[in-house]
Amino acid sequence: MKLAKQDRILFFGDSITDVGRDRTDFFDLGKGFPLLVNAALQAAKPEYELESLNRGISGDQIQDLIERFDVDCAQLAPDAIVLLIGINDVWHHVEDADFLDPKQTKRFEAEYRTLLTKLQQVTKTILILEPFVLHEPSDRANWRASLDPKIQIVRQLAKEFSCEFIALDGYFTQLALTSKAKYYTGEDGVHPTPAGHHVIATKILETVEWV
Repeated sequence: MKLAKQDRILFFGDSITDVGRDRTDFFDLGKGFPLLVNAALQAAKPEYELESLNRGISGDQIQDLIERFDVDCAQLAPDAIVLLIGINDVWHHVEDADFLDPKQTKRFEAEYRTLLTKLQQVTKTILILEPFVLHEPSDRANWRASLDPKIQIVRQLAKEFSCEFIALDGYFTQLALTSKAKYYTGEDGVHPTPAGHHVIATKILETVEWV
């Protein structure tokens, strides 16, 4: 993620990005990885006068980001966008009769493509974070049949749209092989603990190039 002086970075997504931010405060970054990334960037390059904004909203699916694109993205004129979305397009539909219908995967691809098309119209840099789930609690294994094809779509679209990309699902899975999954994603396998947020922030910071 190339950053120049006075760039504005937008963190766009669901609850994993939101993390309790005060939505009445334009600049509040919440208590998760956007706060950690911003702090590290500010400390590294105080002369750059970077600005970070958090527009994560808990519970959002891809279509929600599309619907609030104008207000929470385009009007903010971001120079770089960090995008994490997709797990609710699985989680919110686990009990649906058509949970594993291939049509749902096609819908996911169409909506993600629409979102990326819109994002590319307003920013020079998009960093995509892969949606993820870990294996604790045990019923999260049932999600993989829906999530895995969607992850492959995200990877393919990141390449097609020439976006930067971080494979969080694979990386968290690797970390969980040597530690309990709950260490990184708590009781639900999705929402990061402080350690999990630190992992995400670290992976983002590894992509930063100063220009």
